[in-house]
Amino acid sequence: MPFLIVSGASLVTAALLMAVTALIAKRVGKVSVVDTTWGLGFVVVAAVSAALGSLSGDGDPLRRWVLLGMVGLWGLRLAWHTHRRNRGKGEDARYAQMLGDAPFRVALGKVFTTQGIALWFVSLPVQVSAVASGGWTWVAWIGVGLWAVGLLFESVGDAQLAAYKRDPDRGPIMDRGLWAWTRHPNYFGDACVWWGIFLVAASAWPGVLTILSPVVMTYFLAFATGARLLEQHMEGRPGWAEYAARTSMFVPWVPGRRSM
Repeated sequence: MPFLIVSGASLVTAALLMAVTALIAKRVGKVSVVDTTWGLGFVVVAAVSAALGSLSGDGDPLRRWVLLGMVGLWGLRLAWHTHRRNRGKGEDARYAQMLGDAPFRVALGKVFTTQGIALWFVSLPVQVSAVASGGWTWVAWIGVGLWAVGLLFESVGDAQLAAYKRDPDRGPIMDRGLWAWTRHPNYFGDACVWWGIFLVAASAWPGVLTILSPVVMTYFLAFATGARLLEQHMEGRPGWAEYAARTSMFVPWVPGRRSM
């Protein structure tokens, strides 16, 4: 019963956040504001889950608050980064390509509803951990370590890309630093973050049952709204074909050799 309360409240929270974001997007004429809500949404859901878990008196307080800290650091950094990236600019090319000239109601289904459901589903490990009992194990510590690697990968990748964009002598394709090892270090970092969060949740029953949450997150990052959609936009850029031929698409790999 405590989990149903936490999960139901999380679903309502995700729905309200996306509804407000849709209203803002309609007003400013830019669907990409949802990118900021994406990071913030996980933080709010994690905070709601932790608060309700504490009120219920169930679960391991250490796991609950550590997970809130992990999600909070990741989500706030991501939200701030996307806000700065999109501030003062027009619609993101990914959403423009996805929606075309379709009316706004199409965006309600394809973007806001989809991301709201995904936010709730991906955050299931956090929801379960809010009320799950049991001590910390080596699995949890591996999860914290994997989360740290992912956050570092994502942060460094974003910083390197920002420096590249400021360079007046830059080439047509960013292929420096982490971007020489994977075409999407930020998305790969995101995936590591959520596999790490899952492992922390899996260290106590029934957290292991939420394994589909990081699977879905990885699918979105690599094959749906993340890397694949961005690559469709990049395909016509000079030098892209050569870069793609020598650089792993998602998992970091030795430059010049192919991996996923």
